[in-house]
Amino acid sequence: MNDLKPETGTWAANITKNTTRLAVWTGAWVLTMALANYGPKFLWNSNEALTIIAVLVNLATGAGMILANKRHLQGLDELHQKIQLEAMALALGVGLVVGLAWSNLDVSDMFSSDAEISHIVILMALTYLGGIVVGHRKYQ
Repeated sequence: MNDLKPETGTWAANITKNTTRLAVWTGAWVLTMALANYGPKFLWNSNEALTIIAVLVNLATGAGMILANKRHLQGLDELHQKIQLEAMALALGVGLVVGLAWSNLDVSDMFSSDAEISHIVILMALTYLGGIVVGHRKYQ
């Protein structure tokens, strides 16, 4: 846990710095994800070497994002950490349970279209956002 006290301006500045750092890393990760996904089709004509490099850059940027998220969480006070943990647990559970159920239905040809990972990511993101909102209201 952070040694800075919540009452000080330094603590608030640290939260702002960590949040900004997380936003920058998340934005960079999204951009490198788009590059790895769309680059082979629109930028370099399926060149395997460039695609591997783009995926590796995406993985490295993702690692940076994970570390920035960890630092952000460590800088929060106990209540905000609890809210984050509960929202993350909910998002993971919903993503896992719904994703696997959807996959089973897809494998059984119950859908005319394929189950896409992007839909599960969106579901998890919306669940996480909802968990944050509910958590803040719960502890007001």
